[in-house]
Amino acid sequence: MRRTELVRVAALLLSGDHARAEDVVQMALTRLYLAWPKVRLDTLDAYVRRCVVNAAIDDRRSVFRRREQAQAQVPDVATIEPHYADHATLVALLATLPARMRAAVVLRYVEGLSVTETAKALRCTEGTVKSQSARGLERLRAIFPEHAHELV
Repeated sequence: MRRTELVRVAALLLSGDHARAEDVVQMALTRLYLAWPKVRLDTLDAYVRRCVVNAAIDDRRSVFRRREQAQAQVPDVATIEPHYADHATLVALLATLPARMRAAVVLRYVEGLSVTETAKALRCTEGTVKSQSARGLERLRAIFPEHAHELV
């Protein structure tokens, strides 16, 4: 996978926060570097994707992130070219889901992975992926019926 794609996935997992997405991808790539001797090249994309998902979940759990952070200046935001009609709406919709459910929905429907690939990336069963993604879409459609046509 290319770094830009990883940042886009991380931003969706982190409710659109591109600065944190950059940090999460950097953390994932560092973990990849440290584990490089153990990584099989035929599963490299899946391994990197799993690193990003783990790093995003770890970031959300971090005590440091839960504290308020004051900044003197607004940080520069990386420009990511969304290929969705309304990227802000997509991010807002996904932000309403719990982290694991959001990960299943993003990997299945935004990244277009199969159920098997998503299960490997999330280290869960295929049944869990199916139920989490179905429940996620159902929840999104129930909360935001006006955006139901935008959801898969």
